[in-house]
Amino acid sequence: QVQLVESGGGLVQAGGSLRLSCAASGRTFSSYSVGWFRQAPGKEREFVAAINRSGGFTNYADSVKDRCTISRDNAKNVVDLQMNSLIPEDTAVYYCAARSGDGLVNIASRFFYAHWGQGTQVAVSA
Repeated sequence: QVQLVESGGGLVQAGGSLRLSCAASGRTFSSYSVGWFRQAPGKEREFVAAINRSGGFTNYADSVKDRCTISRDNAKNVVDLQMNSLIPEDTAVYYCAARSGDGLVNIASRFFYAHWGQGTQVAVSA
């Protein structure tokens, strides 16, 4: 079992940057693929970015791929999401999720993940 805690959200002006972190408990974090998702009010939870167990494979939603970078430090049990050039449409609650294994084909699907954090709010003002 792995537990996830997100941090780093906040209020930022358009064009600004935020770095979200997902801290995981457990000794086997390196066995888990990790994804970031977001959910805006009244909308479905959508994929943002994901990284496989080793960090050698990453995947991004088209809406963020030129503005975000996902990375992980397995020694520290942390996965970060660096978000630049933020726009108001990025406003949402951001969740990290994890699942044991790679599952490269399904890594962008929220149904792939078994463990979820509580989320961190990101608000981007115009």
